[in-house]
Formats: sequence, C-alpha cells, structure tokens
Amino acid sequence: MPINILRIPAVLKRRGRTRSGHYADIKSGLFVKPVKISARAVGTPDDEVDALNAARIAGKTDEEIRALVAKLEAARKAAA
Repeated sequence: MPINILRIPAVLKRRGRTRSGHYADIKSGLFVKPVKISARAVGTPDDEVDALNAARIAGKTDEEIRALVAKLEAARKAAA
C-alpha cells in the first residue's frame, strides 16, 4: 500500500485543528513530527494522521497518545 504524505493544510483539515494548536500538540508529544520531503517542505504520512485520529476517537488518554506517537516515530526509523 503506498504511503501518501500530507502537507500541513490537509493535516489540519483532517485533524480539525488550528495551525497553532497542531504545532502545540507536536511540541507536547501528542502528534508526530513531520518528515522532510524536500529542502523546504515537510509533510506527515496519512496513515499516522489516521492512527492518531482513531486513538482520539477511541478516547485514549494523553499518555496513551504519547506512547502511540513514540511507536509511530520508531516505526519510521525502523523502515528507513
């Protein structure tokens, strides 16, 4: 299955968050850091956005979300 990389407007729309709220979530460990896709562009894999949205919908706690973020970012490194 191909991985689609979403740019920030698409991520914000899928999450229903403001730009500042989104970056606050990244800083506090509640959302994955973006990946570099070119010299001046970053994006977020769509499957990671979906996984984090599903965890929120399921009512996971912030600590459970942080653990999921760590797991998703570790999987990136393992895939590389």
